[in-house]
Amino acid sequence: MKKNIHPDYDYVVFRDGSCDKTFRIRSTCKPSETIVWEDGKTYPLYNLDVSSASHPAYTGEQRKVSSEGRVARFKQRFGKRGLK
Repeated sequence: MKKNIHPDYDYVVFRDGSCDKTFRIRSTCKPSETIVWEDGKTYPLYNLDVSSASHPAYTGEQRKVSSEGRVARFKQRFGKRGLK
């Protein structure tokens, strides 16, 4: 392999801000923040909006979509028309 062409691949802590879960994996990203992990060592910290800990596809919790507005709008547009 060629020298000095590959990015650094080291441990990074990712924090999901929506559910406050953290996990440590190896990555090539280099965030500017740091955090002291459970083992007492300091690692770079990358903040996430969504991860597998909070995404509905992984947690099994689906967001409830409000269909009230759609139904009311449909009835307003087509409710006066009767069956012929």
